[in-house]
Amino acid sequence: MLRRKARRGQGGGAVQDVLDDPLDAAQERRVRAVLALGGVPQTDLPDGVQQVRLRLLERAASGREAPRDVSAWAAVVASNLAMDWHRAKKRQERLGERLASLREPATPSGEDTSVLSLAVAQGLDDLPDAQRQVVVLRFYADLPVRGIAEELGIPEGTVKSRLHTAVRALRARLHEDEVV
Repeated sequence: MLRRKARRGQGGGAVQDVLDDPLDAAQERRVRAVLALGGVPQTDLPDGVQQVRLRLLERAASGREAPRDVSAWAAVVASNLAMDWHRAKKRQERLGERLASLREPATPSGEDTSVLSLAVAQGLDDLPDAQRQVVVLRFYADLPVRGIAEELGIPEGTVKSRLHTAVRALRARLHEDEVV
């Protein structure tokens, strides 16, 4: 798998170890083909090939035995990466649909409510995307912290931290605007 080439330097025969690329050109073409057939867009193919290389290098670094047929192993990994890509795409689409459904305008019941709603909307727009995501999922979609963590694929502690920071920023913004 990972082979070391010994090269003689110009200065008296010193040996220099160089790691080879774990995938040869034919294996890389096969990985690209499997990813493309799996529906991965052309722009994401180089990333997919790098992921296969990385997994092969991680396997070697962990001390596990090299696969008997690197080409077949790389094709299976590429196929799994294509499935992962589709799962992530579907997860993002579902999240986008949820957020889009939550952005439907509500009918305010009074001037105070509309001022507060406008101030909160402006405050949400000012938040970084990661914080806005967790706030919307928590308070508008009414998902629990665990559900948000699973939906976004991040630890629960990260969700709690982002929520805390975002709520504090929104509260400061509402006090600054003298809404509350």
